[in-house]
Amino acid sequence: MKEAVNNDILIANIIKSIENLKAEDVILMDLREIENKSTDYFIICSGTSNTHVQSIANAIEKDISKEFKEKPWHVEGAEVSEWILLDYVNVVVHVFQKPIREFYNIEDLWGDAVTTRITE
Repeated sequence: MKEAVNNDILIANIIKSIENLKAEDVILMDLREIENKSTDYFIICSGTSNTHVQSIANAIEKDISKEFKEKPWHVEGAEVSEWILLDYVNVVVHVFQKPIREFYNIEDLWGDAVTTRITE
């Protein structure tokens, strides 16, 4: 049976992939202390266009697959590339275009989470 990837290592590698593609406004949200949460962590970032959002999501998938032989449990939004969600079960990555991110405002929706800003 394959051993699960440590969350801290997975998060570090996802953030590295995001930074390599020059994503903007990267944050890590720790949801572990929140009741009725669906995951332990959100990583949220913004891309500047559909192509940029798709490139960021593709880089994350490629890098995590190469490093850990892990694929996301679920992917949503890749057809439109305004908001792509990559679900790695304990870590969920949201890659947004800025106007879509502002509209859904996940950061405020989960405002009780401990939030760490990675980049401006």
